Amino acid sequence: MDGGQSPRPLPHRRAPEREGSHNYDIERMDGAGEGEFWQNASSDALLRYDDRQGSAREPMLRKRSLNTTSQIAVVGANVCPIESLDYEVVENDFFKQDWRSRKKKQIFQYIVMKWTLVLLIGLFTGLVGFFNNLAVENIAGLKLLHTSELMLNERYFAAFFVYAGSSLVLAASAAALCAYVAPAAAGSGIPEVKAYLNGVDAYSILAPSTLFVKIFGSILGVSAGFILGKEGPMVHTGACIANLLGQGGSRKYNLTWNWLRYFKNDRDRRDLITCGCAAGVAAAFRAPVGGVLFALEEAASWWRSALLWRAFFTTAVVAVVLRALIEFCRSGKCGLFGQGGLIMFDLSSTVAAYSASDLIAIILLGIIGGIFGGIFNFLLDKILRVYSIINERGAPSKILLTVTISVITSLCCFGLPLLAECTQCPVDAVEQCPTVGRSGNYKNFQCPPGYYNGLASLFFNTNDDAIRNLFSNGTELEFHMYSLIIFFIAIYCLGLVTYGIAVPSGLFIPVILAGATYGRIVGTLLGSISNLDPGLFALLGAASFLGGTMRMTVSVCVILLELTNDLQMLPLVMLVLLISKTIADNFNKGVYDQIVVMKGLPFMEAHAEPYMRHLVAGDVVSGPLITFSGVEKVANIVIALRITGHNGFPVVDEPPLTETPELVGLVIRSHLLVLLKSKMFMKEPDKTSGSFVMNKFGAFDFAKAGSGKGLKIEELYFTDEEMQMYVDLHAIANTSPYTVVETMSLAKAAILFRELGLRHLLVVPKTPDRPPIVGILTRHDFVEEHIHGLFPSLNPHNFHSTSMGG
Repeated sequence: MDGGQSPRPLPHRRAPEREGSHNYDIERMDGAGEGEFWQNASSDALLRYDDRQGSAREPMLRKRSLNTTSQIAVVGANVCPIESLDYEVVENDFFKQDWRSRKKKQIFQYIVMKWTLVLLIGLFTGLVGFFNNLAVENIAGLKLLHTSELMLNERYFAAFFVYAGSSLVLAASAAALCAYVAPAAAGSGIPEVKAYLNGVDAYSILAPSTLFVKIFGSILGVSAGFILGKEGPMVHTGACIANLLGQGGSRKYNLTWNWLRYFKNDRDRRDLITCGCAAGVAAAFRAPVGGVLFALEEAASWWRSALLWRAFFTTAVVAVVLRALIEFCRSGKCGLFGQGGLIMFDLSSTVAAYSASDLIAIILLGIIGGIFGGIFNFLLDKILRVYSIINERGAPSKILLTVTISVITSLCCFGLPLLAECTQCPVDAVEQCPTVGRSGNYKNFQCPPGYYNGLASLFFNTNDDAIRNLFSNGTELEFHMYSLIIFFIAIYCLGLVTYGIAVPSGLFIPVILAGATYGRIVGTLLGSISNLDPGLFALLGAASFLGGTMRMTVSVCVILLELTNDLQMLPLVMLVLLISKTIADNFNKGVYDQIVVMKGLPFMEAHAEPYMRHLVAGDVVSGPLITFSGVEKVANIVIALRITGHNGFPVVDEPPLTETPELVGLVIRSHLLVLLKSKMFMKEPDKTSGSFVMNKFGAFDFAKAGSGKGLKIEELYFTDEEMQMYVDLHAIANTSPYTVVETMSLAKAAILFRELGLRHLLVVPKTPDRPPIVGILTRHDFVEEHIHGLFPSLNPHNFHSTSMGG
């Protein structure tokens, strides 16, 4: 293999092994081997299999191996093939002609349409968020109300069967939707959306069916009483809505308005989906600024000031829509939903006066949050790996697992409060005690009149109401210590075992619940040295656990402040987040980063790994390298498209078209298919001016189709005569692809690849007396498994302590 000299000697390189046929290979989708490729190719084919010898430091002769790493991944609860998105502008003749011909009117249309779409994203996401809340509060409220009535009549067994039975039906319905309609809707969806914005695509990630199941599966799952939230799925829902609006029109449904065609590219869709993520958080937490910061800090891999402005506008629309609908519900027209306001957990009435002794308690909370968060992520990773084995067995196994967790959750929520003692209602209680109806701080459960069950007040509520009870101020003596400890252990464990089931589920609510509980425990224990209210300790505990699990700081801080309307707590929340994140970073990665890795999504980090500095770009390119001539025989193109899954092909002009081999650019599969479908072929391999191709097509004829709607080579048919004709590729070739010299550090190449949002990075030779192209780098070539497969003796982990990171 031709590779330039790197600053350090490379470890010995292993001869590559042929991958088994059971591996899905995106590079050879039809399973054809290299021998079959050469049997089918014509004798004068200009396709070249790049089989180079080793360099002086690499004495072994070898064929370049196909890279089969990271070609499939787990999306939701299903394994599916993945591809890369291409955020690079394809600067071919059509693109240049289109930009030259664009007038002010068309530019104005593009700007107006972009703002209109983000307005619609905010509007629809706000409506869906309100609908989710409305449905959950009414379905779960009716279940709890009917159960409470049976409990008041001392019909305990009937109450349990109503509670557990209704939860079981809701859980099974949610799991069936996920398992049979859209497996990609399982989980929170945040890791998948994060990977999409990083450049990883799978059809099911943002499909309309995923959107449908995400909405209704989330409602059913939360109403079933699972320890999960609808906040994570709302991020995925917002992204799905944005993707649906950003499809650029549909010929199938006669939505081909010219204004929509501007968004038939990955770059504009990426911006819209980023706005959708921000809108999802804003709708879930009623936190517009927190939504923008979440998209910036956690979701997006690429950001600019114009996108910040549009995301802020989107979340503002969400806030306006939610405010209007919530005010409408205050009149009592929304059933059991209507008591809450725009602030979900209002703590503004609490006076947060704190001293030096309080800071000691807060530092302790941060340390506890970091330790618990690191342990939570470690255990969750192990549990998800076990669940993935169960989910691979098919839909019935997914439903059975969900039903099992539902029964366990019902037993805990109904059974554990029976073990708690009844407490006499306080004389100075602000609200009615015991609580009559669905929500409230003082649940009667099995207690006699005038008494309440503190543990039931936490378990026998919706998750939002349980958080509201924990955050409530002036309730120092409401919850016994043992009740809080039991509740914390149960929520911590149930949150772990619930997340991986085939139901749309978020981690925010379980983490906030567990954190608020141990925050209240610490506040109660340290009441003698701290003057802070236990409700404020619950808020700080929630912040510490969020920092320990998710490793977000700025966005979580602002979301919590918007949730509670308590700006006085800002310094304390900032401090506890910084401490918990610092402690937890010593154990493992953030929970979403861990899940991205576990799912096999080839995520490009913002920094290069230290071991990449010991390699150069030419060391990791995989083959075979297939190139086309500027004027290529139709048969060669068709064969290459049929037996490989390559998306990009270098175009090289050779004599007699040029004096020496010359790299023209890069042509992508979808453009080749459009050109082949038109059958604008020539009988002789003559280079044309390209004017007849330019007259036949426009720039938007080569625009990216909507999800799953692109042309496929299997749909095209050619006669023997047509296969022997030629086609000129100069007009559709990207004449300015990004290239790097083969001796460039792999670390620098990785940073360049990620920052520019590339799908292909061409590697060119250092010396001029060789073929003009060495190979192509894709995101799969930067994956650790691929590099370790090429260099088994190169242990990436050995460099973390000896080399400086990127």
